[in-house]
Amino acid sequence: MIENPLEWMAWTVPTAIFFATIATMLVAMTVWEVVSPTIQRRGFLPISTTRGDRFFIGLLTSAFIHVGWIAFTDLSLWIALAIAAVWMVIVMRYG
Repeated sequence: MIENPLEWMAWTVPTAIFFATIATMLVAMTVWEVVSPTIQRRGFLPISTTRGDRFFIGLLTSAFIHVGWIAFTDLSLWIALAIAAVWMVIVMRYG
């Protein structure tokens, strides 16, 4: 039996940076929402979305981009990160 639950997951520096980045983006989105409340709008996505909706959709699809990249190619994961970052900007701006 494992006595320390923190031993269940390998907390590496890249993992910590990833979660810290997500937390920072969530805090920034919250501050942005308080300073400048959003309204629903339609972009290329088939639903009306707010800024937070587009952020969630962008994060979720970025995760799928990374999983697909790992599943179907042996190329560097940095390329997937670049594609996901560009996709996130497109969704946030035009979604």
